[in-house]
Amino acid sequence: MPGWIRKNWKTAGGDPVKNRELWERLHAATLRHQIDWRWVKGHSGDPDNERVDTLARNAAIQIRDSSPVN
Repeated sequence: MPGWIRKNWKTAGGDPVKNRELWERLHAATLRHQIDWRWVKGHSGDPDNERVDTLARNAAIQIRDSSPVN
């Protein structure tokens, strides 16, 4: 994230960062803490990444199942 901020929210390829408004909110929330941002290849067996993936999937299912159908 620090690199995106330095590059005015652009990726290494020069494209706008997707979901910038969400990243900005996350950045604001983390200013009170010391955060060490690290990129981890997804689905590569990293235990923390696998745990977060499970939590995100379960949250998405819970939201889907509790949303009214139109």
